[in-house]
Amino acid sequence: QVQLVESGGGLVQAGGSLRLSCAASGSTFSSFTMAWFRQAPRKEREFVAADTWTSGYTDYADSVKGRFTISRDNAKNTVYLQMSCLKPEDTAVYYCAASPGSGYMRGEMFYEYWGQGTQVTVSS
Repeated sequence: QVQLVESGGGLVQAGGSLRLSCAASGSTFSSFTMAWFRQAPRKEREFVAADTWTSGYTDYADSVKGRFTISRDNAKNTVYLQMSCLKPEDTAVYYCAASPGSGYMRGEMFYEYWGQGTQVTVSS
């Protein structure tokens, strides 16, 4: 069983930055695909970014490409999401997700483990 705990959310002004963290425990973190999703009020949860354990391949949603960076520290069993140039439309609950396999990284069904979420609010 894998446990994921997110932190780092908060209130920030438009144009500002935040770094989210997701601490994992319970399994071999280094071999997992890790991702961030988000869910805004009255909207479906959507893919934000993913990082595979092989070759350091990363993937980003078009809406965050160039502004957000996903990274991981396998020694600390932690994945990060550095968010810059934040916009009000980035306001959402951000979820960390993990999968031991390989597949379609942008799909929710690919991920077996989820954190509880952390709120990010961007004011205009």
